[in-house]
Amino acid sequence: MQDYPIGTPGTPWSDTEKKQWLDAQSVKRSYKEEVIDRLPAVPENYEITQYGALPYDESRYPLYVIKPKLFVKSLPTVLITGGVHGYETSGVQGALKFATDHLAEWQDKCNFVIAPCVSPWGYETINRWDPLAVDPNRSFRADSPAPEAAMVKAMVDAIEEPVHMHIDLHETTDTDNSEFRPALGARDGITQDVWEIPDGFYLVADSGKVELDFQKAVIEKVRGVTHIAPADENNKIIGAEVLYDGVISYDKKSLFLCGGLTDAPYVTTTEVYPDSPSASDEICNDAQVAAIIGGLEYILAG
Repeated sequence: MQDYPIGTPGTPWSDTEKKQWLDAQSVKRSYKEEVIDRLPAVPENYEITQYGALPYDESRYPLYVIKPKLFVKSLPTVLITGGVHGYETSGVQGALKFATDHLAEWQDKCNFVIAPCVSPWGYETINRWDPLAVDPNRSFRADSPAPEAAMVKAMVDAIEEPVHMHIDLHETTDTDNSEFRPALGARDGITQDVWEIPDGFYLVADSGKVELDFQKAVIEKVRGVTHIAPADENNKIIGAEVLYDGVISYDKKSLFLCGGLTDAPYVTTTEVYPDSPSASDEICNDAQVAAIIGGLEYILAG
């Protein structure tokens, strides 16, 4: 790994280095203008409610969820989360686009719970971590160190109906290797492996319940929008064995990932590649929407 400008190689960061890192961050875009102001008009039986606010600035970072006013017990409940890593733009905008363009047509088939931007500070500063230098997507556990994870976990835990499908919307970007993994190595005082950033869309299933036919259905739906990431020469993507074209898996609960937040039988994490020469913002957002619809078509066909 290349050197990182903060800290001493091989020595984990103290509070001093974490403050140096935080002081180097700056706001680059507006959560209010790009997320809050784009929250859609929802169907009559749905509502947009605030489930929390980030303690760094509660007035600037309220947290919103789109959900039914009353859950229909006969319908499956579908959880859609975006922006767990705030810098992964299409996760946020894809969730908003599904809610804006497609929620009305699917509302009679499922109960939708949509948290479009879990980490608004990360969205504004284009960061993977929160201001505490904590990765929210390694923090979905009791006594979470990340307020972003703790608040969305509390909101989801309060849902009385079991979640049937959870799609967590993410991106893999070139900055994963140029910034975020070097920062992780510096913060923890360890060497981080570098792998080739895959050019294309892929999915991360839960290794405890892969449900490969479900993953395939999502991949095939997305294939109509954008290209699927190829495996490397070792038949891996980001160091994990490829199970099917564009599908790998992690043990999501043991890693405290957002994808392990529920006991839903159908779970996947999308990974869009916005830095591809074949991609655009619109293609990335459409790929996220296609992934959601592919999953919905699969679970409802059964």
